[in-house]
Amino acid sequence: MTTTDTPITPAASEVELLIGGMTCASCAARVEKKLNRMDGVSATVNYATEKAKVTYGEGVGVADLIATVVRTGYTAEEPAPPREETEGPDGKTEDPDPELTSLRQRLVVAALLAVPVVLLSMVPALQFDNWQWLALTLASPVVVWGGLPFHKAAWTNARHAAATMDTLVSVGTLAAFGWSLWALFFGDAGMAGMKDEFRFTVSRADGASTIYLEVAAGVTVFILLGRYLEARSKRRAGAALRALMELGAKDVAVLRYEEGEPGALSVEGGGGRRAGGREVRIPVGRLAVGDRFVVRPGEKIATDGTVVEGASAVDAAMLTGESVPVDVGVGDQVAGATVNAGGRLVVQATRVGADTQLARMARLVEEAQNGKAEVQRLADRISAVFVPAVILVAVATFGAWLGVTGDTVAAFTAAVAVLIIACPCALGLATPTALMVGTGRGAQLGILIKGPEVLESTRRVDTVVLDKTGTVTTGRMTLHEVYAVEGTDEKQVLRLAGALEHASEHPVARAVASGAEEQFGALPEVEGFENVPGRGVRGRVEGHDVAVGRLSENAAELPPDLARAKEAAERGGRTAVVVAWDGVARGVVTVADAVKETSAEAVRELRALGLTPVLLTGDNRTVAEAVAERVGIERVVAEVLPEEKVDVVRRLQGEGRVVAMVGDGVNDAAALATADLGLAMGTGTDAAIEAGDLTLVRGDLRVAADAIRLSRRTLATIKGNLVWAFGYNVAALPLAAAGLLNPMIAGAAMAFSSVFVVTNSLRLRAFR
Repeated sequence: MTTTDTPITPAASEVELLIGGMTCASCAARVEKKLNRMDGVSATVNYATEKAKVTYGEGVGVADLIATVVRTGYTAEEPAPPREETEGPDGKTEDPDPELTSLRQRLVVAALLAVPVVLLSMVPALQFDNWQWLALTLASPVVVWGGLPFHKAAWTNARHAAATMDTLVSVGTLAAFGWSLWALFFGDAGMAGMKDEFRFTVSRADGASTIYLEVAAGVTVFILLGRYLEARSKRRAGAALRALMELGAKDVAVLRYEEGEPGALSVEGGGGRRAGGREVRIPVGRLAVGDRFVVRPGEKIATDGTVVEGASAVDAAMLTGESVPVDVGVGDQVAGATVNAGGRLVVQATRVGADTQLARMARLVEEAQNGKAEVQRLADRISAVFVPAVILVAVATFGAWLGVTGDTVAAFTAAVAVLIIACPCALGLATPTALMVGTGRGAQLGILIKGPEVLESTRRVDTVVLDKTGTVTTGRMTLHEVYAVEGTDEKQVLRLAGALEHASEHPVARAVASGAEEQFGALPEVEGFENVPGRGVRGRVEGHDVAVGRLSENAAELPPDLARAKEAAERGGRTAVVVAWDGVARGVVTVADAVKETSAEAVRELRALGLTPVLLTGDNRTVAEAVAERVGIERVVAEVLPEEKVDVVRRLQGEGRVVAMVGDGVNDAAALATADLGLAMGTGTDAAIEAGDLTLVRGDLRVAADAIRLSRRTLATIKGNLVWAFGYNVAALPLAAAGLLNPMIAGAAMAFSSVFVVTNSLRLRAFR
């Protein structure tokens, strides 16, 4: 669904670069523009994450990309490989942020020096002879050292014939400071107490008696404060992703055997440890597919795998958002980073490293955060021309005031206020911060948003198509009821049917066999087993010729009581098979794909969001309508082949509907991709997950409603941020040009605008 400006060759490669030196949205826009001008390159630069996602073709290397960024005036490097975490004296993991540390130091020192300057300048009662020279002494390090990051960035950009937000801050503060120096040394502002021979006679009409040290120092502090709060808030915005990536276990107890290798026995047959196995604790990074490892109660499961020994309850809340632990036993799949809440487990690793569910989740969230919605691209285009436009407005303001009033002080004050009040930062932060927080919160709740474009789709969706099997229902057939003719024991019907079906792999057969095993344990052996495609199975069990399946294969006729039972079962949405032996129909066994307990509530929530639910299934209409009635769905499309599901979605779109599709199987992948919004159940196949726009990590349909709500809330937050950012500049610039804003107040307002946008985005962390 992502569009790019530059066509990419089939042999394209992709790389992520860490971009250094960006201070506002216009910086990101410049880097992105330069990269996209390279042949065969398509790049997206995100100011909030300070990363560039670059796709490049033949003839271009990573070194070329980095060189282009450096020529633009910034730094670029590939992400360093994961490093071992270190623990501090308190036992907590140390992860210092150099940017935050530097900003905090500058802010503290600058604030301590600037406060006396502001008080001396604005409170006449505190002024004394030659106070202005003390103010200059205190303000100089604030402007020069405190504002050094702004000045360096402005100079770097100037060398590349560019202007950014730092240009505005640097020019504004240095202009105020330079004016003050001129007024002190060559004007009247510094003459009190000076000897006559050092006096310079300058007319007071030109503003030589006015100094702006409090503006130069105060604005620098306010901008530093805003930059510090912005950096801290951006870090908090990405906290969910960092927490997700840090969920995994750090080491693992692997079972080693006499030959020195982990056991990799088949799970079939119950598994179990080999004799002589011993535990060896190793870093989780050294774990390999096929290794067996021990998970004790309270420990995290090191990686995705299959339980080969033991039974327990697994708490997956941090990975799926599901609050109730799930019971697991031999043969069940478990995910890395979940917590063993019960007994001891032995797990055989099936996926490690970047292939695990946790790693895939983190990758999807990061890719979503690095992308850009269409509204953000509009903001980027505006911010790219915003700074030069503001500089022109400031020059025009100075000229207009000087030409109309002749008042140099008023003209200078208005021009500096215009420079300082403008804030493209808020525009640049509006989308990425909301997206970072929204996608991070989604990951905590078991909702993975693939990209920012998805948010636009959720707003317009009015119809949701629900696949039945595995989405509305559990997708697992289970034994429901057993009926027997008069004079025949129901237990015998189930025992013989279960023994025969145990040799079949059909889902209905597995349900019957599992139900029989639960009641009777070991089942009799089958002789001469035969599968009759589309009709059923037959064989010899305990001396009886047994058949299970359709009536035509089992007996000449069906007794009235069994016929009624079979008809009632099918009318209720269950599948019924006839059990016969020795040529006589003896009973009916019914199985059903149970409706999930939460499906009816989920459908109600989807309706509350203004969506019309449609049930889509390849199952027969009677079963489909029974399921639809139970969960509250009125429109049913049944008996469709997998390839026909795409046609159903397109037909709904042809009716003018904007369609969301929820599915979990391979046969749903094409329909998920065709729909305007695809929601893949995380319990489904990889094909379905790859085709979907949203992935619901746990198999609860209610999460689909949560996903749409979260997406809509995130989009609303983005739009609210943009309205504030645009509105702020539209309202503030004319006020500054009209001379109605003191430059220091303008600096405080500018800092507040960026902090407001980020803080507004952080409210998404409270989404429930």
